[in-house]
Amino acid sequence: MRLLTVLLATSLIAAPAWGKSDVDKAVDADYAAHLEALFVDFHKNPELSFLETRTAAIMAKELRTIGGIEVTEKVAGTGVVGVLRNGPGPVLMMRADMDGLPLKEDSGLPYQSTATQVDRDGITKPVMQACGHDVHITALIGAARQLARLKSQWKGTIVFVVQPAEERITGAKAMLEDGLYTRFPKPDFAIGFHVSSDFPAGTIGLQPGTAMSSVDSIDILIPGIGAHGASPQMGKDPIVMGSEIVMALQTLVSRSIAPMKPGVVTVGSFQAGNKHNIIPDRAQLQLTVRSDDEDTRKTLIDGIKRIALNVGRMNGMPEDRLPEVRVGFESTPVTINDPALTGRVRGAFITAFGDAVMHDQPRESMGGEDFSYFIQKDLGVPGVFFWVGGTPRAEFDAARNGGKPLVAHHSPFFHIEAKPSVTRGAKAMTVAALDLLKR
Repeated sequence: MRLLTVLLATSLIAAPAWGKSDVDKAVDADYAAHLEALFVDFHKNPELSFLETRTAAIMAKELRTIGGIEVTEKVAGTGVVGVLRNGPGPVLMMRADMDGLPLKEDSGLPYQSTATQVDRDGITKPVMQACGHDVHITALIGAARQLARLKSQWKGTIVFVVQPAEERITGAKAMLEDGLYTRFPKPDFAIGFHVSSDFPAGTIGLQPGTAMSSVDSIDILIPGIGAHGASPQMGKDPIVMGSEIVMALQTLVSRSIAPMKPGVVTVGSFQAGNKHNIIPDRAQLQLTVRSDDEDTRKTLIDGIKRIALNVGRMNGMPEDRLPEVRVGFESTPVTINDPALTGRVRGAFITAFGDAVMHDQPRESMGGEDFSYFIQKDLGVPGVFFWVGGTPRAEFDAARNGGKPLVAHHSPFFHIEAKPSVTRGAKAMTVAALDLLKR
């Protein structure tokens, strides 16, 4: 943290040696010459989590082509790490995620995906970039190309991280477990961004503190005692127990946490039975749980366990056949932007792009991001995670004036305006790096 303090103090007296027009013009030219074709290829050929072999190979090739970047492949399976050294100085990590989603695209784009892929469960599924990760990886290459060109303007080391499996919120943790901070230079700070369909294309959203919520995927397995539907007294109905659990869960947010603290407990799946007149012997619930701090997160998870177990007891189930609550491996902590680092990066953006580029819209969703694993307090790596707008301005204005609603992420209709999204992402990552690593 001493290094961060010194750099922050230095930034107050040292004006940037680079001009915003230089970065603007260079990235725009590179988009026309190279990045646009790269983005279209990524969009047309998406891959599922931990199966991003083609995407990873292209990213590794692109990084090697730049020159001077040490590239390592197959980190945590399909992850790629590129290290660009430029003398002594701080280490900055720049991260982009690359996986797609199992959805059939219906965006109407001329380059929409028709790809399918056999997932890790053995099932063939349609695949699309329904969350904009194609923007992230293309922008990372754009930034890497600029930073290699501008090495006279910065000093230190940049670690480019191409992460798998963000959609399963497991890729970041897997890369850390595979030695990201031991096999490669450990960062003094880390930055990343996400394109957003909630912002006008080319704008930037950035605030200190909580940037993204925690996410926990939870399964509740509910044993029952099967019986004929005409003789319910002969069994124990897991559908009734499941229904009681679903309704009781609705009290957790309203009655277990403080009114000013956000929390979400959503039951996304209720599976049980297969015949009209049969009481099944089991049911299963699938939940997603969101919070903005670890105390609330613990309260919600503990409450889910308490409700499930005691509904089983209330229905007369024996102690060895009570509902089982499994907190899944698809979980991630809260993403918290370091206040001092956020202030510095925000200042660099305003200096480079002007105040008008900032879109300070309050959070309207409790979405999560496994970028949080890279910047947990115990690792000592302060981080900044920001948003780049992706919706065409005309569509954004129409939606705000009562017209057609904005298209959500994870929708078959998801689409963004490619050029301003990719170029703003590349420019923002470049500007942040030039400021944080200034000579």
